[in-house]
Amino acid sequence: MNIILIAIPFFFLLIGLELWADWYRKTQYYRLNDAISSLALGIVSRATDIAKKFVPFTIYALLVDHIALVSLPDTPWVWLLAFVLYDFCYYWTHRMSHEINILWAAHVVHHSSEEYNLTTALRQTSGGFFTWIFYIPLALLGIPWEMFVAVGALNLVYQFWVHTRHVPKLGWYENIFVTPSNHRVHHAQNQVYIDRNYGGVFITWDRLFGTFQEELEDEPCIYGIRKPLKSWNPVWANLHFYWQLIKDAWRTDSWKAKFVIWFKPTGWRPEDVAEKYPMTPADLSKFKKFDIQITGWQKVYALLQHIVVVIATLTVMLQLASFDQAQIVAGVLFIIYASYSLSLTLSNHRWFKAFELVKHGSFLGLMQMLSVPVWLSQISLGAVVISLLVLVMAVKQGIDAKVNQLAEESELEKDEQETKLAAE
Repeated sequence: MNIILIAIPFFFLLIGLELWADWYRKTQYYRLNDAISSLALGIVSRATDIAKKFVPFTIYALLVDHIALVSLPDTPWVWLLAFVLYDFCYYWTHRMSHEINILWAAHVVHHSSEEYNLTTALRQTSGGFFTWIFYIPLALLGIPWEMFVAVGALNLVYQFWVHTRHVPKLGWYENIFVTPSNHRVHHAQNQVYIDRNYGGVFITWDRLFGTFQEELEDEPCIYGIRKPLKSWNPVWANLHFYWQLIKDAWRTDSWKAKFVIWFKPTGWRPEDVAEKYPMTPADLSKFKKFDIQITGWQKVYALLQHIVVVIATLTVMLQLASFDQAQIVAGVLFIIYASYSLSLTLSNHRWFKAFELVKHGSFLGLMQMLSVPVWLSQISLGAVVISLLVLVMAVKQGIDAKVNQLAEESELEKDEQETKLAAE
């Protein structure tokens, strides 16, 4: 049973309720570009998980088969034990992902949004290649592979609801479990909040190991990362910190530093590189959210394209067992390409129209390649036709806006010249 797949409809239902609350309370915790960017990162993360179908086993499954000290029965108390111990291991995985460069390179994706709402919960990494190391104790204890996967999924599902600003502090519950309040602290970049509250389900671990911080009334959370991403590109969001580490490793003259930089504390840089290529510390007193203005029709188009990508992703996920390798590869590549193309639309990139036309053709081709039912092919064709009509409207509105801007600039320049002549 795929717990995450079953939970997806409930995720979107809760997002819809939060959107209604955001509108009703006029809180403006949502921005279309940021929300779609977060959802796109979640989709790309699911796509990379789909690619794991090619791996016939996992490292954990191998470990539990060969190093387990005991064989545990499939009983309720073992499930409860596995759930609690998984969260304990998750605490250390999460904490080290904030404290070690190479682990932060993967985890930084989740923190790159400058908003905090339920879509942020779906802003997941496509990396995380070393986190399995922290779950070796569960394999030693003989927690079966299937149980490990199930409690891990339940842990992830629990974490979804705490990514909201609409839920206040919850009294005694705050002392034991992770809540929206103490997880808001975790996503904040304020100095008092940074690198705190790592628990997934239980905040108890943070209280035990000295990493707990309460949300303060006089210190509003500022969300995001100290070196802002400044992009809606899901591929770059996954790679940007790796690229920073690669550049620093290449630039340093120390061969030792080229190796240890990956395992040093987050933010560590070789002395010669830090001196030659300094990074200015973030001034949170001047913090301004990254934003790119797009027209109304572009927003409608972007939302529609996100729906198209969701259709393609769900089609691949639901029919995964019946697809061959070529079909899976085609599906994964399309999802990644479409998510990247959507980021160009949100960025108002000059080539977004060309990328989108290629995407629509690829989408129809993908539906044929996957041999989907006739009704789904018809829906796909309808979605493409509507998308093209909306794209035309978006392009027209963009051209009109540009013409108006040039006219206003010309008029302003004319007024300035007339004022200058009058003064002479």
